[in-house]
Amino acid sequence: MAIEPNMRAGPADAFAPGEFIRDELEARGWEQRDLADIMGRPERTVSELIAGKRAITPETAQQLGEAFGTTAQFWMNMESAYRLHRLGKPNETVARRARLYSIAPVKEMIRRGWIMESASVDVLEEQIKQFFRVPSLEEAPSVCAAAARKATGNDTHYSEFTPAQRAWLCRSRQLAETLKVAKFDLAKFRAHLPAVKNLLTNAEDVRQVPKLMAEFGVRCVVVEHLPQTRIDGACFWLDSKSPVVALSMRFDRIDWFWFTLMHELGHIDAGDGRYEPIPPDIDLVGMDSSQTPDKPAFERAADSFASSFLIPDAQLSNFIARVRPLYSKKKIEGFAAVQQIHPGLVVGQLQYRKEISYANLRAYLVKVRAHLLETVLSDGWGVTPPTGK
Repeated sequence: MAIEPNMRAGPADAFAPGEFIRDELEARGWEQRDLADIMGRPERTVSELIAGKRAITPETAQQLGEAFGTTAQFWMNMESAYRLHRLGKPNETVARRARLYSIAPVKEMIRRGWIMESASVDVLEEQIKQFFRVPSLEEAPSVCAAAARKATGNDTHYSEFTPAQRAWLCRSRQLAETLKVAKFDLAKFRAHLPAVKNLLTNAEDVRQVPKLMAEFGVRCVVVEHLPQTRIDGACFWLDSKSPVVALSMRFDRIDWFWFTLMHELGHIDAGDGRYEPIPPDIDLVGMDSSQTPDKPAFERAADSFASSFLIPDAQLSNFIARVRPLYSKKKIEGFAAVQQIHPGLVVGQLQYRKEISYANLRAYLVKVRAHLLETVLSDGWGVTPPTGK
C-alpha cells in the first residue's frame, strides 16, 4: 500500500527516513535492488539511504515520491525533521548573540574599543549592559535627557533611535561625565555667549571653543560618528544643571562645525532636553538636510538661533537682495569682512538658503577638525580615551 502524504509525520522526528523506506519495501515485497532499478540509481545508494548514511536530496525525494506514490515534499519534510531532531536542543547562544546585534552595533563597538571582543556571549551581554547602564537587555537604554522618543509629525529623522545612534549618545555621555566645568547659569551663559563671535574669523580659533564652553558651564565633546547614524550633534543634560554639547564632526567643514555648535547651544538657551528628552540632530547641514518647515518647532527655533547668531537675518537678506545671483568671491569676502566672520560661513548660509548649490565655492569650506581635536575631549579617528566607567 502506498504511503499517504501525511502518514507517520509524527514519528519522523525520531526515526530516519530510511526506516520508512525499509517498511515500504517489506510492504511491497521489494528488495533494495528492485527500488534501485525503479529509481535508476545504484543499489549502494538505496542501501545508504536506508542506513541513514546518505541524505535525501530534492532529486532523490522526487524519485521516492514517484516510486511510492507520494509527493517529493513528503520526503523532504521527513528528511528535514529527522536532521533537525539529530541536532538536539536549539543553540541558545546563536539566538542570544542575534539579540545583542539587534540592540547594539557590536562589531563597531569592539572596533572602537568601547567593549572587548569575546567568544563568550555571556561576557558580551555583560559588557553591553554595563555600557548602556541597564540591568537587563530587555530595558531600553536611556541617555539621560537624550533618551529615545517618538517624533512629532511624519519626519523620520525624529523617529526612535537606532542601536548605533543610541550607542553614540551613550559614549558621548561617558566622555562628558569626566569633564570639569564651571557651574552652569543660564543668565551668565547668555551674557557671555557673544564672546563666541570673536572666534568666527579664523578657522584655527575653533580650538578655543572647548575652553570657552567650559567657562559657560557647558561640557563639549566630540565622538566620531558610527556608520549609518547620520548624527551631526546632540544636546542633552547629565542633570538639570549640566548641559552637554556632543558633536560628531562627520563633515570636516567650518560652516558645518559652527552651525551645528550654535544649533546645539540654541537648544541649551531654550532649555530643550533639560526635563524632557529630545532626539539627536541629524543632517543639519548639506544636501540631505531637512527643510525648516518640516521640523518640530523646537528644532526650527534652534536653526534660527544658529543662523541668526552667525549672520543676522536682516543683514544676510540685504546682502542676498543686493547681490543675487552674482555671488562672486570678491563680494562674499567683502561681506564676510564686514560681518567679521570667515567667508566659509557666508557660503554655508547661502547654501542653507538654497541661494547657491553645494558644489559652488567649496574652497571656502575649510577643514577645522584637526584644530578642534587639539583641545577637545574626543573619541574616534584611532583614539579611544579611558573614561573610568
